[in-house]
Amino acid sequence: MSSDFEGYEQDFAVLTAEITGKIARVPRLPPDEKKQMVANVEKQLEEARELLEQMDLEVREIPPQSRGMYSNRMRSYKQEMGKLETDFKRSRIAYSDEVRNELLGDDGNSSENQRAHLLDNTERLERSSRRLEAGYQIAVETGVSPMPKTPNKLWHKPKESSLWKGSLKSSSPILISYPNFLDN
Repeated sequence: MSSDFEGYEQDFAVLTAEITGKIARVPRLPPDEKKQMVANVEKQLEEARELLEQMDLEVREIPPQSRGMYSNRMRSYKQEMGKLETDFKRSRIAYSDEVRNELLGDDGNSSENQRAHLLDNTERLERSSRRLEAGYQIAVETGVSPMPKTPNKLWHKPKESSLWKGSLKSSSPILISYPNFLDN
């Protein structure tokens, strides 16, 4: 029985070496070859799982006094199989990221462009905020109320006076009242 187990061990070693080599090549292959390689690795991983099952059955048939050594080997092989599957998932994720980037046209610079755009907008917002705060401070110092107590003093039509409606018409008198504080 141990000779069958050792034969399975050799087959498992050869198969895992092939799988490891293919997993390492997956991210660097052209798209068509990647698909084929991923399918091939999936088949080989299934073969390796079947070999582990056969080895496990062999270990169960070994007499209890000799089983300990083979059980330790099996644990090691199962851990190796788990590592192979994890590595394969990682290479597939890297492959998926590359495919996604190809489809979306993400060349890696877009995140830098987005970051620069975000920083520009943040600076613009900060400048506008500082100007609004300065205007408010001047209004407080001079004793002029920065906003009328009732919005109806600014608007002539009651329907357009509600700030809660969220329309641009209702906020335009405020913008017109404070044109120097907005940064364009």
